[in-house]
Amino acid sequence: MDLGIKGKRALVCASSKGLGRGCAEALAEAGVDLVLNARGAEALEATATEIRRKYDVSVTTVAADVSTEDGRAALLAAAGDVDILVNNAGGPPPGVWSDWDRDDFISALDANMLAPIALMKALMPGMIDRGWGRVVNITSGSVKAPIPQLGLSNSARAGLTGYVAGTSRQVAQHGVNINNLLPGIHATDRAASLDAGVSKAQGIDIAAAKAQREATIPARRYGTAAEFGAACAFLCSQHAGFIVGQNLVVDGGAINATI
Repeated sequence: MDLGIKGKRALVCASSKGLGRGCAEALAEAGVDLVLNARGAEALEATATEIRRKYDVSVTTVAADVSTEDGRAALLAAAGDVDILVNNAGGPPPGVWSDWDRDDFISALDANMLAPIALMKALMPGMIDRGWGRVVNITSGSVKAPIPQLGLSNSARAGLTGYVAGTSRQVAQHGVNINNLLPGIHATDRAASLDAGVSKAQGIDIAAAKAQREATIPARRYGTAAEFGAACAFLCSQHAGFIVGQNLVVDGGAINATI
């Protein structure tokens, strides 16, 4: 399918690996020029080089922490006017309710709620002026079904979801669509970290921890970054113009819900 976005320009956050890279590659395959961001310069440059070689699109890189004002300023200065924004950031550490204090919540909010809101506020006016734009926020399946050990993520991402629910319906009239992608377990470094936590807590090896979690997914496997990226690219496409303020769960059926 021709997504109709060749020649558009996208900013994809946390895109040197994992789900962010999956989104960046899918957009590049559709002919979208990219501004890629991550905190680690080495992995970021390696990803950019591979995408340029494989898809023949323009790729600008900005190594910065978007949870900070200075990081966002550097990113926005390099990005300029973009048509597509994909917000993404690594999730906060797991734990239990008694582990977290105010500073932990502020850090989670800065990375997973306030930073994406700041980028939307900075970039959407240009999209509105041009009459077209797409924003996809990578959140979490915990928005629909909270995960007890990810209370920091549950809180911050739910806050972002509430913001998007109202804001998306204000900007849709200008051709700007905001939606959220809610990943379940995908084969990324984040999943490996959580598997390691289960392994340690239960005294089992990592392969057993992974098999245990795969058994809870109706698809009986972890998702891939490529198929997640394809879902992102569709939401950024010309074909998604009537999809507004939605939360698309990409989790292999793990969340057992009718709606």
